[in-house]
Amino acid sequence: MEKQKSELSLVLEQLEREKNIKREDVFKTITDSLVSALRKYFGKTAQLTATIDPDTAEMRGFLVKKVVEEVYTPDIEITLEEAQAFSPEAKLGEDLSIPVDIKDFSRIAAQTAKQVLIQKIREIEKVKIFEEFKPREGEVVTGLVHHVAGRDIFVDLGKTEAILPFSEQIRREHYTVNQRIRAIIHRVDKENKGLQIVLSRASNAFLKSLFEAEVPEIAEKVIEIVNVAREPGFRAKVVVRSNSTKVDPVGACVGIRGSRIRVIMTELAGEKIDLIPYNEETLYFIAKAFSPATPTSVKVLDKENKRALVIVPDDQLAIAIGREGQNIRLVSRLTGWDLEVKSEGQKFEETRKTTELVTNELLKVDGIGNKVAETLIAMGIDSIQKLSVLTADQLSSFQGIGPKTAQKMVDGAKQFLADNPGYDGTSRPAEKPAAEAKESPAAEQPAPAEPTPAAKEGSTEASNDPEKNKE
Repeated sequence: MEKQKSELSLVLEQLEREKNIKREDVFKTITDSLVSALRKYFGKTAQLTATIDPDTAEMRGFLVKKVVEEVYTPDIEITLEEAQAFSPEAKLGEDLSIPVDIKDFSRIAAQTAKQVLIQKIREIEKVKIFEEFKPREGEVVTGLVHHVAGRDIFVDLGKTEAILPFSEQIRREHYTVNQRIRAIIHRVDKENKGLQIVLSRASNAFLKSLFEAEVPEIAEKVIEIVNVAREPGFRAKVVVRSNSTKVDPVGACVGIRGSRIRVIMTELAGEKIDLIPYNEETLYFIAKAFSPATPTSVKVLDKENKRALVIVPDDQLAIAIGREGQNIRLVSRLTGWDLEVKSEGQKFEETRKTTELVTNELLKVDGIGNKVAETLIAMGIDSIQKLSVLTADQLSSFQGIGPKTAQKMVDGAKQFLADNPGYDGTSRPAEKPAAEAKESPAAEQPAPAEPTPAAKEGSTEASNDPEKNKE
């Protein structure tokens, strides 16, 4: 007669189909649990086994003892006479499996097996979810806010739950339970604590994904997003480049009457987005990156350390810097340059003061008047030290300076430095005696004063007019 399948067997078959959990593995878990429960009663030294019928799910337990002539260890040994009482065919030296009553232990074993099984199912589900979501890192998903824990948001994605941590949220947004939310899968971690799917709305990748969704030219690789600098919810700067001469990258991203960019800004809680066309000319690119401000010039201060000075109209200084320095901070992050912003008025006043100071110093030299001083400054000779190392022929090549005047100026500069040891380019000579000053390295090699903007070697200006930059 065919055995009728138990409810457990049917459940195990379903688990094998849906969760890929082998019945043999479940049976082993159950029998191990039964042996563990029996051991607590019979002792640690006892030899125990258990079986389970795969069809009826009937469990049986056995105490295993060796058949010996004389028993020394009752827990694991049995005499031949006692063994034949259980099994007439028992022989010396064989192992005898003695059935034990498992009525009081099967319930405990079943509970233990159930817990182990549930844990195993959870682990398998986590592996499946990990394998499904790990390749989807960088994909935009939509879910519902399940609950809020502190500042973190937990989002129901259907098959699993993800977390939108506070660090990846847009500060200006507030979330409520059951609110629909759109975010990018930032990363999928499989740690000791378990599986964690981390979402983000504050990352540059999320902004890029929104552009790809709204601008077909980006999805088709006709337009490329080169770089992004962003302060989520407030302002972002996106550098775009077209791979086709027929397509304007900025216009395509903005859309007709701003239709495309408006959708993205609305999704990001009104975040302002500046679209910047990519340009290989660094100074021109820096000028464009200051949008919505329009710099009049950009000048390199230190090329090696990437430092530059940006000049803007007086009425655009606040715009160029931005609220709490936001605009200049984003431009620096976008370009990788350390930038200083000044208005035209500030720059003019600084230049005037510098020129006045340099003029006053040069007038101390015999043969130099106001007009000659202006000529020298215009040619980059802005210190007595620089003047002293020139020859009369070099000076006389400047317009308005004759050979005699030139020689007198050179001699005067050298005499002034001899009379003022340790002179540092200001109106204050060194306070040390002349003898000490001559021994000082600073006196032997005086540091030249900072050259005027017009005379700095390698200084370059970038106008917002592309034609001027070409010149």
